Amino acid sequence: MSLELLRDGTVIPAHPLALTADRRLDERRQRALTRYYLAAGAGGVAVGVHTTQFAIRQAGLLEPVLALAAEVVDGEAGRPVVKVAGACGDTAQAVAEAKLAAGLGYHAVLLSPVVPGADEAALLARAKAVGEVLPVVGFYLQPAIGGPRLSTAFWRAFADLPAVVAVKLAPFDRYRTLEAVRGIAAADRGDQVALYTGNDDHIVGDLLGEFAGRRFVGGLLGQWAVWTRAAVELFGQVRGARAGDRAALALLTDRAAAVTDANAAVFDAAHDFHGCIAGVHEVLRRQGLLDGVWCLDPAEGLSPARPRS
Repeated sequence: MSLELLRDGTVIPAHPLALTADRRLDERRQRALTRYYLAAGAGGVAVGVHTTQFAIRQAGLLEPVLALAAEVVDGEAGRPVVKVAGACGDTAQAVAEAKLAAGLGYHAVLLSPVVPGADEAALLARAKAVGEVLPVVGFYLQPAIGGPRLSTAFWRAFADLPAVVAVKLAPFDRYRTLEAVRGIAAADRGDQVALYTGNDDHIVGDLLGEFAGRRFVGGLLGQWAVWTRAAVELFGQVRGARAGDRAALALLTDRAAAVTDANAAVFDAAHDFHGCIAGVHEVLRRQGLLDGVWCLDPAEGLSPARPRS
């Protein structure tokens, strides 16, 4: 049921990490965040991903953070909810993290493309190995936070891997998004691979548009970690617009730029996304869900405010 929901399309927030002032895991608030996404109507959660902070691995927090989210979803959702776990590192590390996620009841792995020194062939071999453990969600990550350039041929071959169920496209680049979709669409099993936007700078445009004959079925987004009820409502409007609701289409067209502008503020676009995780934390702090904006790395925080021009 949950993989069917993933294929059909849904709202998946990228789950943040709740810390105390001394940068230890705040289990109470970590559970509260998951409950917030369930109450807001999200169809899934992605845990252990960039918004959760990749450094949870070095801090020994990957397993407890994955376990807390799974515990809340399994015990309290009362409906199908997709549980996606992030996996990083070389093949051995990514496979080990996939096995951990499988043991905790996760449905799929969002596979980070950041592997120093790995070429496209190595990334494909790694994805195949991870796919022997859990279904795989591909990830095209923006260069500003370390994502590599990946060819159309790579995405075609990636989509033809039997375990690939979806791809999150987040290069924050119209041309690269199109190149990737063309590759996936040309794959023999491309129609079995769901497209998810991760382009927080172009959410509405991705969800409304058609790309190489394909559509994005949903979003797996850091921005949807905040204002999640509004994200669920927006996704419902998108589906209405696709079904012919002209009023919904007009409303979305009017709101598209505002959604991007909101993301610029939250993700700290003015400072090359340096404070993007802390920006998400600040919104959640204002909502009362987090106690502060602390990140595992003390150097990560909110950037200085820019003077208005």
